[in-house]
Parts: sequence; C-alpha cells; structure tokens
Amino acid sequence: MKKAKYHVEIDVAVSKVGKWAASESGDSLEMTERPRGGFSFVLVDGQRSGQAAKAISNLVARKAISELAEGVRDGAAARAAHDYLYTYKGGKVSATLNILSIDLASETLVLSRNSHCPIIVVTPDGEFHLLDAPSNPVGVYRETKPDITELPLLPGTIAVIYTDGLEAAGQRSSQVLDVPETVRALVAQNLDAQQLADRLLEQALILEQHRPRDDISVVVLRITDSSDDNVRRLTLQVPL
Repeated sequence: MKKAKYHVEIDVAVSKVGKWAASESGDSLEMTERPRGGFSFVLVDGQRSGQAAKAISNLVARKAISELAEGVRDGAAARAAHDYLYTYKGGKVSATLNILSIDLASETLVLSRNSHCPIIVVTPDGEFHLLDAPSNPVGVYRETKPDITELPLLPGTIAVIYTDGLEAAGQRSSQVLDVPETVRALVAQNLDAQQLADRLLEQALILEQHRPRDDISVVVLRITDSSDDNVRRLTLQVPL
C-alpha cells in the first residue's frame, strides 16, 4: 500500500447503538481500502428505523463502498449511491450519507456529506470548524450532490461524523445535547479516537436515560504522529 509523504498515523473509531426496543439499527457503517492507497469509511442512516431502515442503509452503503473500492472518487461515489436509491425507490425514500476518506493518491482527508448534521473538524492549530453547508440526503431530489471538503493529512487533525440520533439526544427533556460544545470539551481532554467516540455516545445515552429514541452512530478520526512500529491494528467489539 502506498505510504503518505507525511509521517502520520490514523486512528479511527466508531461507537453506535440502535434505537431502544428496535429489532435492528437503521445505521450502517462500511469500510474499504482504496485501490490507490488509503481507506474510506461510509456511514449511512436509512429513513425510519428497524429492518426497513437497515435495508435502505445497507443498500446505499454497499453501493458507495463498491464504487470507492473500484477507484471512483468520493463525490462520484456519493452521487452514484444517490442515483441508485432514487431509481430503486422512485424518489420516495431518503438516507443520509457520509464518507470519510484518507486518500493517499491526493494526500488529503476527504469528507463527503449528504446530511443536515454537520461534520466537526479540529485543525492542528486547535481551531474548530463546523462543516454545515446546506446538504440534502440521498434518494429524494434528482440533482442531489454531496458537500465535499478536502484537508491535508496533518497530525492534530480531528474529524467527528455522526447521525441525527446524537443531535436528538435529550429532546424529551430540556437538556438537548450540544454536540459541538461537547466535542470541544472532550477534545481538550486529549482523548484518543475511541475514547472520544465512546464519551460522546455516553453523554447521549445519559440524556436519553439509556433508552435512545433513534439509532445513534459516531465516527471519530484522529491523525497523529507515526508510532514508528509500522504495525496496522483493527479492533472490533460487537455485542451479539
């Protein structure tokens, strides 16, 4: 696999939970290695919840992943996933779609967004940015396109992507989760990617009294200086 010219390491973590008492989570996450070097992570939230939503999110995620695995660029892969869902369901079903890519061909972090939820980015100088330009979910409007942001692969960069269940946490009470401010506070604690994702989800579950009314998924990327041991690691922990 091609190496980045930057001497960096990527740390990507996911924490997700399904809607309380639902048979399945309507959120899907897929990962693939890019043919010209790097990795892509696809997060999809299907309309509604349960098995119907899972079928939609799987459909969109698989289409996007198959395109990315063939070397298609992120924006084109997102549009292909939209076209596929739009044609398959006649424009009557929607899904949010986020793609996070470490692209070694362009030496960039690529963030593709079809969601009303912003992507939170922290740059190496500590600046916080909300990527919140207007963006429609895939599957409904014919000319839908993703909002694309490209950033250099620099140590200290953090990106946080999530589905709308995180934003909705606490709506049954007056304490709605302020996601950007919560991320800001957690980043100040110098947590690794898994700790950051877990703490965000934990805050949401507390506000939801551990009975979330929607699926919640959080994806966190941290770019750090390389550890020099040249070992790749991947851990999966799933309750069955």
